[in-house]
Amino acid sequence: MSPPPIVLDPVCTPTRNLSGSTHCQSVITLRDARPVNEVIQLPVLREKFLLRTRRSVPAARAFARDALAEWGLAPQTDDVLLCVSELATNALLHGVPPGRGFLVRLAYDGSVLRVELHDSGDGEPHIPCEARDEGGHGLLLVSALADKWGVGARVPGKVVWCEFLTPPP
Repeated sequence: MSPPPIVLDPVCTPTRNLSGSTHCQSVITLRDARPVNEVIQLPVLREKFLLRTRRSVPAARAFARDALAEWGLAPQTDDVLLCVSELATNALLHGVPPGRGFLVRLAYDGSVLRVELHDSGDGEPHIPCEARDEGGHGLLLVSALADKWGVGARVPGKVVWCEFLTPPP
């Protein structure tokens, strides 16, 4: 998103000095040149903290489903919900220490939907090199469904995220 255009408005204000003579005092003001009724789209953000319980993954999915419906992103719901489930499951199995929880954050700016899972656990998730019969396919699914994904640092722990490009409204 580009910054708003700025316009310089020179204004001449007649002022009188102590001797009574009038002169023009120039003042330059800055103003935003966008029309007054222009809609400014700010990123929409939703967050939910979930405890480390077996009900957390369905709760994360329901939270994401509600946000997607509110934002009108129905065409991508299945892919996003699958990624939320996989990232939440990974957070519970590998990232969240006992007695802690994780944060699900969804951000939508009109063209990109970003899903983040914040946890306080150690380690960096990765896609396994070897195929397994069961388990270990979560990040492989996320990498196949999302347009981008990655891992960021936070103290304590990490943020595992994925992004989906959304069609224009």
